[in-house]
Amino acid sequence: MTTPSARPGSSGSSASGAGAAGAAARSGAPGTPRRAPAGAAVLREDVTEAIRAAVFEELASVGYARMSIEGIARRAGVGKTAVYRRWKSKLSLVVDLVGAFAVQGLPAPDTGTLHGDVRALLAVASHALRHPVASQVIPDLLVEAARHPEIADTLKAALLDPQQGLVAQVVRAAVERGELPTGADPDRALDLIVGPLYWRLVVVRTEPPKKYLDDLARSAVAALKA
Repeated sequence: MTTPSARPGSSGSSASGAGAAGAAARSGAPGTPRRAPAGAAVLREDVTEAIRAAVFEELASVGYARMSIEGIARRAGVGKTAVYRRWKSKLSLVVDLVGAFAVQGLPAPDTGTLHGDVRALLAVASHALRHPVASQVIPDLLVEAARHPEIADTLKAALLDPQQGLVAQVVRAAVERGELPTGADPDRALDLIVGPLYWRLVVVRTEPPKKYLDDLARSAVAALKA
């Protein structure tokens, strides 16, 4: 069997030129256009957002223990590979997402009075805890935090540390105005202000009566001044 003879102008030099061009493209030689990344190199933001939303929905629906990558992918309308490209496991996924929702940078209320500041803090906390997803997800993650230090650390950074910072600023401002004595304890203030609200909305899960936040603010301020 014979090989076809090369046509004039199409042999040797053109083949080697094509090979050289391919090598130059692969090596990123100057003047050679680079191909846009494709496949796994591209993480579409709309897909990432769909997965994030699916995680919170899945957590609220089945809880962390029963949550699976398969369920998240199905709810997001993507394949499991799309999830694993972004997170290696459901633990790393949840830790990353909860950390992203930290309220770092939220300004402390500045109403000019301790009662006004406490009432404003309660309004923000109540709004967050009443969210249907948060009311389901937070208690479940607190249980899981006892078994997973990563979740415990993330919840502390996302929930406790920002609240401590806000309350510390409120207490400091009240001390400067003479409403609280020097040395007033911000941690005690946090317990008195947010503790009852968390118990009512997250643990007991009963709808508070009207004027509940007003009454709670007055009680917290009285306790802080005692």
